[in-house]
Amino acid sequence: MIDIVALGEPMIEFNEEPDGRYRQGFGGDTSNAAIAAARLGARVRYVTLVGNDHFGDLLMELWRVEGVDTAFVGRHAEAATGVYVVNHTSAGHAFTYLRKGSAASLMTPADVPSTSLAGARFLHVSAISEAISATARETVAHAIAAAKRAGTKVSYDTNLRLGLWSLEAARETTAATAATATILKTSIEDARQLIGLQAADAVADHYLAAGPELVVVTLGAEGVLAASAGQRRRFQAMTVNAVDATGAGDAFAGALLAELSSGSDPFTAARFANAAAALATTGFGAVAPLPLRGDVEALLASAQS
Repeated sequence: MIDIVALGEPMIEFNEEPDGRYRQGFGGDTSNAAIAAARLGARVRYVTLVGNDHFGDLLMELWRVEGVDTAFVGRHAEAATGVYVVNHTSAGHAFTYLRKGSAASLMTPADVPSTSLAGARFLHVSAISEAISATARETVAHAIAAAKRAGTKVSYDTNLRLGLWSLEAARETTAATAATATILKTSIEDARQLIGLQAADAVADHYLAAGPELVVVTLGAEGVLAASAGQRRRFQAMTVNAVDATGAGDAFAGALLAELSSGSDPFTAARFANAAAALATTGFGAVAPLPLRGDVEALLASAQS
């Protein structure tokens, strides 16, 4: 049985290091979340298209090493695998994308057969998965509908990238998808642009009213708010030696779903994911610093001592 099926665009990352050189790594928000969950013990499948190129080969090998099922990863004969570059500035990390016409952006509903979701507990998708193209957006909607028919819960990250689409399009699409989700993760920065609310509790109230059973609002240095219809809790940011926050939100999403898959209640899972996300900032790149279970448990234990 598969715990989590993630769908979206994986990418090759080139991350600027302090000496100005670039380290090759991996990215793509839903792929990052899939790997984060797999490192924490979840059984994970990834669904996408990658190019029939060297970068596609690197991603296939990455997923093999990380134990992510690739039975439903297709190889596009002509389109390339997407690439992005991370630079670090005084204002934070800045992204440059080389992804137009990427293999993943050419996904269609035919690339997500119902068998890809068979027996899964969760389907994880994001707004980036929707923003990369019209056909990818149709594919996400198709996957969500198939998940709901199969009794699979839907996890949705509002991950906002205005370089991919207009704010108007993002608002319309994320609102519609949020209404289909069981679990919704957003950041306070995304929410302020998408729904115009400033306070975390108001953001949680807004999205809970739309339909999700659990809403998580990440707050950067102020931690995390997790909310359901009958309960909400805040978790303070964990103290770590942070150097790069590139994949922290994806680490949170993957860890949250891994813990929920293991039977934890939503608030125990959110606390665990908060620690995992903190550890994901202690190294460069989106994937390399994703923690193992023992690392997360050690950080939580140290916070209690």
